[in-house]
Amino acid sequence: MNMNRIANLVLVAMLLSLMACENRKPNNQESAAHEIDMDQFASHVEQLASDEFLGRKPFTEGETKTVEYLTAEFEKLGLKGANNGSYTQNVPMVEIDGSCSELMNIRGEGVEIDLEHFADYMAVCPSPVDSAALSNSELVFAGYGIVAPEYDWNDYEGIDWTGKTAIVLVNDPGFRSGDSTLFKGDEMTYYGRWTYKYEEAARQGCAGLIIVHQTEPASYGWNVIQSGWNGAQLILESDLPKVDVEAWISLESTEKILAGTDLAGKDLRALARDSGFKATPLGLTASMSITNKIRRDESQNVLAMIPGNERKDEVVIYTAHWDHFGIGIPIDGDSIYNGAIDNATGTAALLSIAEAMLEYGPMKRTVVLLAVTAEEQGLLGSKYYSEHPVFAPAKTVAAINMDAISAPAPMKDITIRGFGQSNLDEYAADVAEAHGRYILPDPDPEKGFFFRSDHFNFAKIGIPAIHSKGDFEAFGMTADEIKAKKDNYTQNIYHQPSDEYQMDSSMRQGIEGDIRYYLELGLKIADSDAFPEWYDGSEFKAAREASLKE
Repeated sequence: MNMNRIANLVLVAMLLSLMACENRKPNNQESAAHEIDMDQFASHVEQLASDEFLGRKPFTEGETKTVEYLTAEFEKLGLKGANNGSYTQNVPMVEIDGSCSELMNIRGEGVEIDLEHFADYMAVCPSPVDSAALSNSELVFAGYGIVAPEYDWNDYEGIDWTGKTAIVLVNDPGFRSGDSTLFKGDEMTYYGRWTYKYEEAARQGCAGLIIVHQTEPASYGWNVIQSGWNGAQLILESDLPKVDVEAWISLESTEKILAGTDLAGKDLRALARDSGFKATPLGLTASMSITNKIRRDESQNVLAMIPGNERKDEVVIYTAHWDHFGIGIPIDGDSIYNGAIDNATGTAALLSIAEAMLEYGPMKRTVVLLAVTAEEQGLLGSKYYSEHPVFAPAKTVAAINMDAISAPAPMKDITIRGFGQSNLDEYAADVAEAHGRYILPDPDPEKGFFFRSDHFNFAKIGIPAIHSKGDFEAFGMTADEIKAKKDNYTQNIYHQPSDEYQMDSSMRQGIEGDIRYYLELGLKIADSDAFPEWYDGSEFKAAREASLKE
């Protein structure tokens, strides 16, 4: 990465932060012509998050209603279907509705521990088979479950993993290590993502993988695991290896299991980040079973376009996922997971931005509005698009992702997740300055947000992608008030039935500011001749260079 560019951007962010702290209101003179119809936006969010849409889960009536709604709204705006005239891209998936055994039996010499499903552990079978099981599978603590040659790191080394089940920690060794040279320090790498850990365990030949849940390194509570891992799961069919059982276990249950082992009472994170760590057999086995109901069907990505007038074969893509969790376990008597913030807001923003761009007039480049399916199931809709792109990656100039727009007031900052990856940071800084706002490099890099939404799948195939929004500092609210609202969302609303439509005037103004920023960022790119670029050192630069040579 070009460190001089990064240093300059950080300096700009600091200077603009000082200016914003004077509590002046944003100067929107340069963007006054780019209006967002917030009444229409709020109406879209309210409709998409209503009980009528049944939580918008793929393969349900909620998907049918959502896809029909989005298609109708794009048609009303006069937009063209972006998939060779069609508004949809079929995404073939497999629905696996698994039923776990009530107990996971942990056994060893003098040890009999029975973990309860839902309270103590959650598990799925990730393959489209009728049943799966762990049968007296030997348990081995495998640290962070990482094989990273560039860091000279291999948690699986020295053991034949056939038939065994690894227990690993969430996040990566750099987390809270105090060592910025260990992996990326507190900034999560892809090795810290739970999805990677299951993939690596499968490559090692494990029968199962159990991730130990800890709230801080995971960045969400056990309740999020319970809601997200309950009920039918969706996968894309793949020839890649998979473990028989993917599971999470609560920290309290982990401590019970380890009580009679050599690891009892030890700091697992400190142990696992030591350069001399070796995978440790626990002298215990695990047994549990899963029976599956399998259904193959197709979900839909929804996509519309505004054709460019000069460089029409070059494309700027806005993305937002339309899906949520549907109907699940009742909480306080409510079983519909409406997903108002996550992500009726981003989906509605696609429609609002399209309307504003049509009023703006012709742009040089084509703009695509892409509402993807199954983000909550592992970024599946965007993954399928990245593997079956409608528009050539080499001609896709940039991707702007909008996920969970929730500014509780007009915001001073625009926080960029994955700051320092590409010069889209500089485009964003220009737009922010015009709005009297400033760029904030991700203050929570340990949470791995860059890997947790749909922009990541575009980055993986080399397309410069950005995920950003107002998140930390507001006009008219203290930092503590903003933090309290964010904490309440994470603890009580995120992935819960309580994520229902509510939008007071302050939140409405805050969200409007973010949508205007997204709009003008897209206009800046769509009306340019330049191509955004990955910085030197970005792990995504090579994929971009390869696509440009094809």
